[in-house]
Amino acid sequence: MKVTLITGASSGIGESFAKRLAKEKHNLVLVARSRERLERLAKELSSEENIVADYISVDLSEPNADLKVFEFTESRGFQVNWLINNAGFGSFGYFSELDLQRELQMIRLNVEALVALTHRYLQKMRQMREGVIINVSSAAGFQPVPFMATYAATKAFVTSFTAAIAEENRPHGIIIQALCPGATETKFFETAKMDRLVGIKGMQTPEQVVETALKAVRKKKVVPVSGFANYLVSVIGSITPEWLVTRAVASIVRPKLEKK
Repeated sequence: MKVTLITGASSGIGESFAKRLAKEKHNLVLVARSRERLERLAKELSSEENIVADYISVDLSEPNADLKVFEFTESRGFQVNWLINNAGFGSFGYFSELDLQRELQMIRLNVEALVALTHRYLQKMRQMREGVIINVSSAAGFQPVPFMATYAATKAFVTSFTAAIAEENRPHGIIIQALCPGATETKFFETAKMDRLVGIKGMQTPEQVVETALKAVRKKKVVPVSGFANYLVSVIGSITPEWLVTRAVASIVRPKLEKK
């Protein structure tokens, strides 16, 4: 049975991907830490959309978590022909003052788990000569971002890595995308402890981000940026000297941090 595997599926963009693709009759494997949320969502989608929706509760930042997911799908006889690497989180503050273990955990989740799952399922897709991989990156990855140094760096990696393997696998009928949303109405800012410090206006909904991704899949676009304003910022950031971008961002954020 062909399935779509979605990480970080219990809320936000991942949950929106699950609901949208269930309506399009994708069978699903949902991955996140929260067993209760996954079970509830899987039952809801199975009942309402008449699809198969299975799940596995796992912390992808833990060692060998990607192998647990892979063995789970193999044991069920699932063929993962869509992979959506959405799981991730950010942090905010002076890097020297942030918890080191939390920063390393972020790298493991945002980068290592994504690379590992992509590698495992890409091999299968090449055998099938079909597949779609959506790696959720961020508009923050187009330039260094002071006070979000690790997060922005992980997303820069995701975008670069994804664009490279997209071209490698283009002749094999596999569509690979680095989806770059900007500020989105999810728990990201709360988790990163930014919600009380940085006022974000004009945030997109997760559904709008998912729509951008699916349109890009149909057009085989490799690095779609969700939202016109975010696109403009990404273009400006890519052509502006990095020192000027970092200085401008820091001048806005540093006073707010100092008042914390």
